[in-house]
Amino acid sequence: MTSLPADGAHPSPAPLVARTVPLDPALAEDLLAVLPPGPAAAPCSWVRRGEGVVGWGRVASHTAHGPERFTALERWWRGLVGSAVVRDEVDLPGTGPVAFGSVAYAAGSATGGTLVVPEVVVGRRGDRAWLTTVSADPAVAAVPGTAVVRRQDDPERPADVAFADGALSPAAWASAVATAVGRITAGTLDKVVLARDLEVSARDALDVRWLLRRLAERYDTTWVFAVDGLVGATPELLVRREKGLVTSRVLAGTIRPTGDDAHDLALAASLARSSKDLEEHEYAVRSVADALAPHCSSMNVPETPFVLHLSNVMHLATDVTGVLADATSSLTLAAALHPSAAVCGTPRAEADAVIAELEHMDRGRYAGPVGWIDADGDGEWGIALRCGAVDPADPARMRIFAGCGIVAGSDPDDELAESSAKLVPMRDALTAVS
Repeated sequence: MTSLPADGAHPSPAPLVARTVPLDPALAEDLLAVLPPGPAAAPCSWVRRGEGVVGWGRVASHTAHGPERFTALERWWRGLVGSAVVRDEVDLPGTGPVAFGSVAYAAGSATGGTLVVPEVVVGRRGDRAWLTTVSADPAVAAVPGTAVVRRQDDPERPADVAFADGALSPAAWASAVATAVGRITAGTLDKVVLARDLEVSARDALDVRWLLRRLAERYDTTWVFAVDGLVGATPELLVRREKGLVTSRVLAGTIRPTGDDAHDLALAASLARSSKDLEEHEYAVRSVADALAPHCSSMNVPETPFVLHLSNVMHLATDVTGVLADATSSLTLAAALHPSAAVCGTPRAEADAVIAELEHMDRGRYAGPVGWIDADGDGEWGIALRCGAVDPADPARMRIFAGCGIVAGSDPDDELAESSAKLVPMRDALTAVS
């Protein structure tokens, strides 16, 4: 395997060789269980309800910064797969060479955006599974060995996990919400999404595989992801491009369930009627539809949302679909959608300015696109929510994040409670006994 540095890296002068072969579905029954141990940056994952793709090893990678980070990553990927030698015996989205990626929320972030091409990828869709090997050495990828796919030993639980306030204390963050509500009431903007972070420390280096498995067990309706040390479980599909069809799931408007089924049904009904939440949701749906429209020949935008039930929260949700009118890749579609009103606000420029002023932190890759792209440009990209980033300088530390949409009717204490609910998935995954 050719090991490349993560920042500004370029592929080997020799073209990559990729080979995809069918795999016994029994070997891919639990995709997360086949990930081998390694450093926090090693595992790659995009899995929902047992289907998706996972990868490990790093045959190539590239990092880009600034306003043109998406364009630079797209150009690098096009160049890499354009010269690759590919033999694909399965021919499904996600077969052949695949890059996992995550991109910083803000153009000025020190984190930038990264695409990682794993040496080994295992995927499953329905009753079909596959194994892809990628190498700069033709002999390595010529005949993939299924022996590399096996259930690994269980990862170790994090020990002595502690949480501390991040950039702002809870009281200071609630005060920032109150300031934002004042700006909205004054007519400066319609909506802004404010995020907060927590600092996490453990006794030893964190094993990302532990977090992935716990998140998948508890939140099976989400996409459980890992890319270069960013790990989480997102309920929000920013965009899927598959064989000319485009899909985006918009979530905005949240309420916390009680665990009492009858009461929760009433809460879901109240969420569906809430003018505050419906207003927030409408902004998010419109921003997605407007961004996709230039790339689609036709679109379907439902007039009313449905209520998506997750184990820790309920969301107003809308699935926007379209027929692709050009050859735009899934990564470029993600760039067109980012940042949507669901993670930024409306109008975008004014909301971004308020975020920069009031959050007092670099979001890094939180709230940015995360997912994968194949050689045809198909792929799935979510929004990096309910997630954390392992500190590359100290793998025993990480930051976890949550955010809330603020509109004129928002109450700071309620928003603080909502942000705490959204931190639960990562907190629980870090402290789970098994």
